[in-house]
Amino acid sequence: MANDQAGPLSGRRVAVLATDGVEQVELVEPVKALRAAGAEVHLVSLDGEPIQAFNHLDKGDQLDADDSIDAVRANEYHALVLPGGVANPDALRMDERAVALVRGFVEHDKPVAAICHAPWLLVEADVVRGRTLTSWPSLQTDIRNAGGEWVDREVVTDQKLLTSRKPADLPAFCEKLVALLTEAREESRIDRTLEQTFPASDPTSFQVPVAGVGKSFEGRPEAPPPT
Repeated sequence: MANDQAGPLSGRRVAVLATDGVEQVELVEPVKALRAAGAEVHLVSLDGEPIQAFNHLDKGDQLDADDSIDAVRANEYHALVLPGGVANPDALRMDERAVALVRGFVEHDKPVAAICHAPWLLVEADVVRGRTLTSWPSLQTDIRNAGGEWVDREVVTDQKLLTSRKPADLPAFCEKLVALLTEAREESRIDRTLEQTFPASDPTSFQVPVAGVGKSFEGRPEAPPPT
């Protein structure tokens, strides 16, 4: 769904991946925060159909999806949000498409935010090795067995991976989520500026003298020094 509101994330597209059993507040609150910051947020379900949210063990609202997972590619979005609930990530980690999508965002070095039981998907995608993260406490053994370091903090950021423990942590999670995406936007802006200033095809960027040889690495003679 498009967002006409200006803000630090205006023009950013964020995917939220969820299915039946999602903890409603862990989906709704990050979406509100992202849209308030100007982001365009799409709810992605496995088949593009509405999903049944829950408030802990009680049924919540039916939430309309914007896309099916088959229509979504990591390179079309700037970030991915994974809300929790027990049944939601447990079902998603059994779906190869969902696991591949999560892995794709990490491999593209894009922000991925997961709360509560959602780090199960990170474990299944094998992207926690060597990273520090948090989650609902019952996942700590799974995370450690997958090569990650588990800590008991309300929010943890490791590179572009953001994790949190539970609904009570949502204020800190949402604040850090917006900040992380804003930082990533600035980083990409700097990268584009450097590419425009020093394009990869610029031969001067490769003309580094080999010690004592007066030639570049590409073998082209160097111009004599100015007199």
